[in-house]
Amino acid sequence: MELEKPSAHGVPPRQQDPEGCLVVAIRIPVRIVVLVLVLPVRMAWDALVVGGRFLQRTVLRPLGQALSWVGRVLFVRPVVGLWRYVVVPVGAGLAWAGKLLAAGLARLGNLLAVSLAWLGRTLVVAPALWCHRYLLTPLGRALLALLRGTGAGAAWLYARLLTPVGRAAAWVLRGVGLVLAALATGVCAGVVWLVRYLVAVPAVWTYRWILAPVGRGAAWLAGAVVAGTSFCLYWTAGVLLVLPALALWRRVLLPVGRFLAVVAREVGDALGHAWRIAGHISLRVGRLLGTLFRWIFVEPVRRAYRSVLTPVGHFLRDAVLRPAAAAAREVGRAVRQTYAAVREPVRQALAAARDSVRQTRADVRRALFGDPRRPEAVARREPSGREARTLGSSTTALTKD
Repeated sequence: MELEKPSAHGVPPRQQDPEGCLVVAIRIPVRIVVLVLVLPVRMAWDALVVGGRFLQRTVLRPLGQALSWVGRVLFVRPVVGLWRYVVVPVGAGLAWAGKLLAAGLARLGNLLAVSLAWLGRTLVVAPALWCHRYLLTPLGRALLALLRGTGAGAAWLYARLLTPVGRAAAWVLRGVGLVLAALATGVCAGVVWLVRYLVAVPAVWTYRWILAPVGRGAAWLAGAVVAGTSFCLYWTAGVLLVLPALALWRRVLLPVGRFLAVVAREVGDALGHAWRIAGHISLRVGRLLGTLFRWIFVEPVRRAYRSVLTPVGHFLRDAVLRPAAAAAREVGRAVRQTYAAVREPVRQALAAARDSVRQTRADVRRALFGDPRRPEAVARREPSGREARTLGSSTTALTKD
């Protein structure tokens, strides 16, 4: 039972090694059994795939589109209209009111800041300046004169009394240090000579002529013992472990592994061939069932749709849906016109309220601080802005006409 198709030139798709009779005897029963087991699975899988595609095409996709349209009509459009015609105008009005309130609060804050600055300058800064000028400055000058006198006395005491005493003490301590250094040098030299000839020289002689030869002999003896023990253990392990394991691998495990590899390869190839053959069989059965379904169900439904449902849908579109859409457009146009008519009076009322708030703020500032001072007129040497300079006139004091 050869299931591999030859290529266009009559050459097999792959070059296989010569196979024995055992492989051929295993291949045919395995492929028959696998085909019988795989065919129901492949047909069930193809049926599920076709059913899923049909369900997606006829139920899920139209249902999703219908839900999307319902969501747009019931949620998106009302929310957009509410945002565009209610939330945005109200938000603009609140923003304008907040801006006006913020400006008023800023002006009030400026007035409070000016008042607090005047109070601070009158109640804090002026008394502090008086206290610094007429109280703290004379007291500081007196303390500075006292400190200068004390510093001059301390400098005279250091120069006339402490400096000679310190120089004498330093000369005495320098002599005592020289004597102690000489004594310490002699003692250290004696200790070094004793340690060298009583400890170091005997220790070196002992290491060179006693410890070193003994250590070399012990090392050679330990190496010989370790080498002999290692050779014995290596030979024992080779005889007791390696040779039996090698024989088990060559005589038992390797043939069993090759047999299991052949069985596994044949089972895999049989699964692939059985899956392809089951696919062809399932395709033929599916086409037959599709033809029967089309003759029994699809053609009657298509004819009923063309002859009954399409005329009814056209009648509903022309008689119900289009008039309803026109009425909805008219209602929307009327709502937009009403909104445009109401917006202008609201804007005028807000402008009048803003002017009244500005006038009230100016009256309060005038009542608290009085009218602002006007700058006095000062005689200028330059002509005013209304008079323009000409070639025949001058603005200097010497050449002025």
